[in-house]
Amino acid sequence: MSKIFETRMEVRDYECDIEGIVNNANYLHYMEHTRHLFLKACGLSFAEMHAKGTDAVVHRIDIQYKSPLRCDDEFISRLHITKGTLRYTFFQDILRVSDMKLCARAKVELVCLVNGKLADSEDYDRAFKEWL
Repeated sequence: MSKIFETRMEVRDYECDIEGIVNNANYLHYMEHTRHLFLKACGLSFAEMHAKGTDAVVHRIDIQYKSPLRCDDEFISRLHITKGTLRYTFFQDILRVSDMKLCARAKVELVCLVNGKLADSEDYDRAFKEWL
């Protein structure tokens, strides 16, 4: 995957299940946090956009779990973005730093609701134009 944004994080002990590996739902949190940081890096605030009446909401997620993360593992969360008619598609990877092994890969589709109605967002399009 060609990346346009990445961030580094660390697994916290409470994110692991009884098997000692990261619970599958936490990968969704990692990926969402990465998208929010990307948005910030593009000059937008998720909260400010909501206050203006524009909400980016997840339409669909397809995630593949490849290799587990464990407590205290450091990992890199990367993303790439494309846009269709009304959807932004984020391709996201999570890699363990110690061996750069792919741990999870996802395709996340987002749509925008502008004042409660499905629509394009000029603010998001402008913020992402360099990569679309």
